[in-house]
Amino acid sequence: MGELPVVNGLQTIATGWMWAGFGLFVIAMLALDLLMLGHKGAHKVGAKEALTWSLIWFAMAFLFGAGLWFWLDHSANRELANSKTMEYLTGYLLEKTLAMDNIFVFVMIFSYFAVPLQFQKRVLVYGVLGAIILRALMIGLGAWLISQFHWVLYIFGAFLFITGVKMLIFADHEPNLANNPLLKWLKNHMRVTDEYHEDKFWVKINGVRWFTPMFLVLILIELSDVIFAMDSIPAIFAITNDPFIVFTSNIFAILGLRALYFLLADMANRFHLLKYGLAVVLVFVGIKMLIVHWYKIPVAMSLAVVAGVLATSILLSMLTTRKLK
Repeated sequence: MGELPVVNGLQTIATGWMWAGFGLFVIAMLALDLLMLGHKGAHKVGAKEALTWSLIWFAMAFLFGAGLWFWLDHSANRELANSKTMEYLTGYLLEKTLAMDNIFVFVMIFSYFAVPLQFQKRVLVYGVLGAIILRALMIGLGAWLISQFHWVLYIFGAFLFITGVKMLIFADHEPNLANNPLLKWLKNHMRVTDEYHEDKFWVKINGVRWFTPMFLVLILIELSDVIFAMDSIPAIFAITNDPFIVFTSNIFAILGLRALYFLLADMANRFHLLKYGLAVVLVFVGIKMLIVHWYKIPVAMSLAVVAGVLATSILLSMLTTRKLK
């Protein structure tokens, strides 16, 4: 491999065919998900189905990392293969960790609106689609900002540090959706039915279009995607500035989000300490970005910290909930 290509002013390992190939892969997987949804119709996703798809997405993510290593080892050198694969795995683990917090927000939204289990799959598919489009736009913008204004990394770092500290302080605070300004505005300016009409977002009653509660759920799901993207995009740029690594690690984390939701939804309370772990990770990543001018924390150390904090918070969560039973 000669001189690395440049995307939005940042060097990347990816050639045009790699971007095109990964884009086609994402489109194919989304089409498969929508096709399966249409074929099966609204149905409750069981634990077996959710576990199967979660394992498939995990396997795909790690197979992609292995493929990336072998390709770079063959086309470039072992050192580049090791460093870029480490960046990808760290980014994927970080984004997957943040996605788990997103899942708990989904649980809160579905619980508040009492969405029947068999109707949840469709809104999650569209939520994932919206998240992918949003991440792609924000990654492009983030890459351009960093290439043009390197000091923006310090703003990202400060934002993540403050966000992590706020999460530590308010980890036990449960937001009240009834006081959500957007939800209040939508209910006051739209015709919303009192009941669900299967998994439809709107229906016509006597020739007049009415929105269903499912539409409100979709809006809040998309809003949560926006909020979490504001954390995850700066965080991944703390690991790597390669747009391809940033994009692929983000997308693999998002593509498995729906299956992981159905796997973890009933166990949300078992992972009550995960928010503290996420807060510590964000504080660490924020510090990493703030001190980069004086000391660049190795990617291997970042991977060890993220994995260690995540594993510890999950293990402690499970141990404490077991004692309470």
